[in-house]
Amino acid sequence: MSGPTEPALRPPPPLPPRLLAMGPIVYTGTAAWFVVGVVLAVAGVPAIWTWTALAGGGLGVIGALIMVWQRNAGRRGSKAAQRVD
Repeated sequence: MSGPTEPALRPPPPLPPRLLAMGPIVYTGTAAWFVVGVVLAVAGVPAIWTWTALAGGGLGVIGALIMVWQRNAGRRGSKAAQRVD
């Protein structure tokens, strides 16, 4: 008698390109943080909320700049560039 056989595992299919695109996610999230920051500033809520939202927008800008920097490095052919294949 032979033991139980394991089913043949096949690799998952690749994700569609639209799900791999980080740009729209980063840009939309950054814009949302700034919109929330402005709304909170106008609404007169505690200052910590407004500064938290503006800090989120600022970090989003830094993230977007890093994304652009990495994309340009990849196009230049830099060996240290991160690439999404």
